Amino acid sequence: MVRQIRVPGAVLAASLLLTLAGCAGPASPGADKPAGPAPGASAPHGAPPAPGGEPAGGDVLPGMVTVAVARTQLAALKVAPVGTMAGYSRDRFTHWAQQGSKCDTREVVLERDGTDVKRDAECRAVSGAWKSLYDGVAVTDAAKMDIDHMVPLAEGWRSGAAGWDAARRKAFANDLAHPQLLAVTAASNRSKGDQSPDLWQPPDKSAWCQYGRAWTTVKSAYGLTVTEPEKKMLATMLDTCAS
Repeated sequence: MVRQIRVPGAVLAASLLLTLAGCAGPASPGADKPAGPAPGASAPHGAPPAPGGEPAGGDVLPGMVTVAVARTQLAALKVAPVGTMAGYSRDRFTHWAQQGSKCDTREVVLERDGTDVKRDAECRAVSGAWKSLYDGVAVTDAAKMDIDHMVPLAEGWRSGAAGWDAARRKAFANDLAHPQLLAVTAASNRSKGDQSPDLWQPPDKSAWCQYGRAWTTVKSAYGLTVTEPEKKMLATMLDTCAS
């Protein structure tokens, strides 16, 4: 004969509630937080730019790589003769592009590369201080500064950019992520012109390490070719870097 055990109604009700709660399972971590954007979704308009637009410690150019990486990039660059200048025009590289708040690429670089830069209502630099990497000259007048294309537009054209579309040439001419744009004295920029490193080197030799890494990185990023003398001089510049 089976003995029956009576369970008080209050205890039975409490047990039933605990069982139902257990069936629901534990809450997922962060379930009370709004979901973030889906992977790969575009950043919302007005979001801060991705890292890479500011120089790293010890360098004055953004997007710089280590000497070891630069050597690897240099070894991988395709060697080819100097290309033709047929069809070239600076106008085929749209610059300076607008970057928002009335500022174009030139003004963005002037502020990035300067100290205590003040702008007017039109985003023009009206005061500040700059030190030119190429010649070590200190400048306090923005009008005496040029924005140099590390790999000049004409050099880009004859080493591969002649085959690009307009959008890629515009990106090359306004690149704020790679070490392609730099505020330097007008005198040093115009002395350089569109010459490659085998034909022109920064007069301040302490700049050679950064110059060689920057030139190599830009050519690597855009798949541009180098000549044999150019490649040899880039290797010489990289040899000036501290080990």
